[in-house]
Amino acid sequence: MTEKSILLANPRGFCAGVDRAISIVERALECFGAPIYVRHEVVHNKFVVDNLRHKGAVFIEELDEVPAGATLIYSAHGVSRAVQDEARARGFRIFDATCPLVTKVHKEVLRLHEQGYQIIMIGHKGHPEVEGTMGQLPPGTMLLVETVADVAALQVNDSDKLAHVSQTTLSVDETSGIIAALKARFNHIKSPHKEDICYATTNRQEAVKTLAGQCDVVIVVGSPNSSNSNRLREVAALLGVDAYMVDNARCLRPEWFNGKTSVGVTGGASAPAVLIDDVVQTIASWGYPTITEDSGVEESIMFVLPRELRGTS
Repeated sequence: MTEKSILLANPRGFCAGVDRAISIVERALECFGAPIYVRHEVVHNKFVVDNLRHKGAVFIEELDEVPAGATLIYSAHGVSRAVQDEARARGFRIFDATCPLVTKVHKEVLRLHEQGYQIIMIGHKGHPEVEGTMGQLPPGTMLLVETVADVAALQVNDSDKLAHVSQTTLSVDETSGIIAALKARFNHIKSPHKEDICYATTNRQEAVKTLAGQCDVVIVVGSPNSSNSNRLREVAALLGVDAYMVDNARCLRPEWFNGKTSVGVTGGASAPAVLIDDVVQTIASWGYPTITEDSGVEESIMFVLPRELRGTS
């Protein structure tokens, strides 16, 4: 009889952008005390948000919820220029926890706009990163596509003066199909100098492909509103393996593992290690004694904190 086992993806869990965003909120609480106001969930993970809320963070969606003179932090997903302008006008102490890789896309959008390009964004409507990126330009300036079918319906100003950017947390494979459709319809469309989908998203998707090739079932740890976590589950499922996403170990269902010998476990870029470990230990207690870790890719990228928040204990 084959011994039941768990294979851990590598890398999994927190990326540098998420780690930086959480640290900014924690350092701000240390420096200035509670409450600290954060526009939107700083990262899309319920455990993280609840923990920061317990420490004194207040998560808001509208700036009129923030009292005068308060400290405001932008989430890792970024915000529009209109939000930035309003926050400055209201006189808040502001810290920007936007992931530097999202900021890179914002700068690319502004540069392309200045060069006269109409920009098409590949992303999910309503996602805060998409709203923040499209909000770098005046309303109605950028076009959004979510699927290959959307490409056929696009109405552009000048097909010879187009460029595209992408939400950083999308599926690499899904996005490549949309980009191919854009290039097929618009021969001269300009692509980013470097792929917009971030290194952490790409690495985790490649790691989950390895799991799908070696395991009977794949478990992704991540909150329901986490785009990159949802994409991990989709990547595994598209490769033909049973794949489930759970917020924490309490969401696991024993019937998922009936007849399964090898279980793969990974975590989205906003999933804390403590939750992933709890999921692993719960599955192990159900009769999967062997736990191994895939060699994967080692991530060494780190993003610095704002100068005002460095050096605190």
